[in-house]
Amino acid sequence: MSVSSLNNAARRGLIPFLAIVLALVALMIATLIAAIPSARAQSTKPNETNSGKAASDATASLTGADIPEIAKRKASQRTTFTDEEIFDGFFRTVFGAEFHIAGRVDRIRKYEMPVRVFADVRAKPDRRAQLAAVVADIGAKIQHLDIAMAETRKDANVTINMVRDRDIEKTIRKFYGRKQADRIVASLEPQCLSGFRKDELFRIQQSDVIIAVDVGNFIFYDCMYEELLQALGPINDDDKLDWSMFNDEVQMGFFDIYDQYILNLLYDPRIRAGMSKEQVKELLPQILPDVRAWINKVNGLTN
Repeated sequence: MSVSSLNNAARRGLIPFLAIVLALVALMIATLIAAIPSARAQSTKPNETNSGKAASDATASLTGADIPEIAKRKASQRTTFTDEEIFDGFFRTVFGAEFHIAGRVDRIRKYEMPVRVFADVRAKPDRRAQLAAVVADIGAKIQHLDIAMAETRKDANVTINMVRDRDIEKTIRKFYGRKQADRIVASLEPQCLSGFRKDELFRIQQSDVIIAVDVGNFIFYDCMYEELLQALGPINDDDKLDWSMFNDEVQMGFFDIYDQYILNLLYDPRIRAGMSKEQVKELLPQILPDVRAWINKVNGLTN
């Protein structure tokens, strides 16, 4: 065989081989291209999950849920109560007043309008973000309450006066006058305080909360939840309520299940400002099943 014949034979054998190689290369490229969107989707999933976790962690941080003292209390809180236990707590806190200044306290007092909260910041640290998270948490857990932050004082009917701890007594004197302030301080020794004004129909028109911001996080959240909730109506503390933040001997730092029952009963539309105990007693058994269903739903309970 001549050299020319050998080269031709080699070329004839090489062409199919090259075709196979090129086909394999093309297949590999196609496979890589097809895999790119899948790889990108997989790489974004952890970011999306982490973003959701970050948002959840941020919310927990702003409401104080990540503080060890609060987390421990929340995890161990009692979540089941009899009708009688709930009704007892309702009547003990909604009627009466821990410190009575003026007006009758034997009627239902509540807001019958949207509640708007303004932060009057007079000290550091600036805790407006934490307050906004607490307001949102309360709004999410009380079914028939319209509550949100206000941009300005004139748009608000609840004012949170954020002051230094050492200025608490001075601020109380500013709001209540020296004589009343001396009585309040002597009687309550307050770290925080709330009060409200109502009209002749017992509808709350304006609430004021005084709270120290330069205290520990647990104390801040414990005061903020209790005083803001009391500013909505259940103003009376009672030392017989072992499961309620409306007891000066109990510290929570969060919106506990028992007090959710009290506030949801109070803000059910069937309960109206000005009602007497006798009128309310007739309604509570009708309202409680709806409140139980709501509390189970928003707290993920199966009671």
